[in-house]
Amino acid sequence: MNDPITVFDRRAVRAHRARAAARLGGHDFLFREVAERLADRLSDMARGFPTALDMGCHDGTLAATLGGRGGIETLIQCDLAPAMARAAAANGQPALAADEEALPFAPASFDLILGNLNLHWVNDLPGALAQLRRCLKPDGLLLAAMLGGRTLQELRAALMEAEIAEESGASPRVSPFADIRDAGHLLQRAGFALPVVDVDTIPVTYPDALKLMRDLRGMGETNAVHARRRGATRRATLLRAAAIYEEKFAGPDGRPSATFEVIYLTGWAPAPGQPEALKPGSAQARLADALGSTERSAGDKAKPK
Repeated sequence: MNDPITVFDRRAVRAHRARAAARLGGHDFLFREVAERLADRLSDMARGFPTALDMGCHDGTLAATLGGRGGIETLIQCDLAPAMARAAAANGQPALAADEEALPFAPASFDLILGNLNLHWVNDLPGALAQLRRCLKPDGLLLAAMLGGRTLQELRAALMEAEIAEESGASPRVSPFADIRDAGHLLQRAGFALPVVDVDTIPVTYPDALKLMRDLRGMGETNAVHARRRGATRRATLLRAAAIYEEKFAGPDGRPSATFEVIYLTGWAPAPGQPEALKPGSAQARLADALGSTERSAGDKAKPK
């Protein structure tokens, strides 16, 4: 590998997805929720996208959610796990197994690329984004969602405390996720025009912490950090983590809560005549005038009334 940094074990990611493929429908609530939010964002676009790629399609959740939105005529689905791609093909749309880190598509193949919660498992995110930009036609759109840094912060804390208590040391148990502050810069670095990054926080409650862990396994979203401790987690560690989780993160109803932070990436492949962001200081009207307020320099303080 040319890139010396390998955060994730991609073979483990593929294996986890393959294991989850047959029963994903019982655990796919987060994929369905984010697919609906992506489809709503696509509805806001005042144009159609005839040829689209569903990158990291899982079992075809996004394709089933689109419902004609975006003016898509041909949708190609791909997933890292062949078992997921086979499940997605059952919806009648073509699907293939493909790695987000080495996409097999020619430059300028698509008007639209969609990604529903898959980019957080990519080792070289800048490189993957650059590939996606090259796969887009001029003025093509990338619309993707990925998990952000606050995701599963409660589980991370409970597992670390339990492992220190039971095994005299902690190892990476929850994947590191991207920071929203870096996402916009990464889109620009990859060559996207008009980049926009925003975030949703989705809280989910569970009857107990072990149900959360079973859901993550059922989603194919369990630990694939390359530096993870190999082998099954000790039963005592899991039970201690569940007890800590429920003690520290349960709500008034006694149900523990999990945080899923979702970062949305929107960017356009450059094209002639495309709108450009104004340079700082080039505005023709003052914001203070529009708001009916008084403009002050950054060092001025408001005088008391």
